[in-house]
Amino acid sequence: MAKKYHAPSDCPVCGDDLIIISKGCRKCGTELHGEFAGTEFDALDDADLDLLRVFLSSRGNLREVEKHLQVSYPTARSRYDAVLAKLGLTPKGDDDPPVAAQRSDEWRVDEEESEYGLPLSEQDSLLARVAAGEVSAEDAAKLLES
Repeated sequence: MAKKYHAPSDCPVCGDDLIIISKGCRKCGTELHGEFAGTEFDALDDADLDLLRVFLSSRGNLREVEKHLQVSYPTARSRYDAVLAKLGLTPKGDDDPPVAAQRSDEWRVDEEESEYGLPLSEQDSLLARVAAGEVSAEDAAKLLES
């Protein structure tokens, strides 16, 4: 079977939401035309969908996500929070927006520092921004080094 590509969720010309107007059957050639609803998951890339599959198959256990992604727990949590932010969701009881959605000038400063000398909340925020695609891994590494 040929590789399937994800359609963009935003218009490349004006940035507005795209709608699905055509669907077809590969087997019999039937085609449907009209306005079909998309889902909030259309904005997620393959890595985000993979994270959600692992999260759901492990019944919400972030430790399993951590093992699957081969990253630290804070990184797994940041990536999960970034996916929630893309979906427009916040964890229950969380009055603040997800860390990935916060701007760097809104970071809260914790007393405890990470191994890189950054307050832990700043390090987690930076990792969440990398996971969300807002900052490249190379730029984050430079920030952590300085």
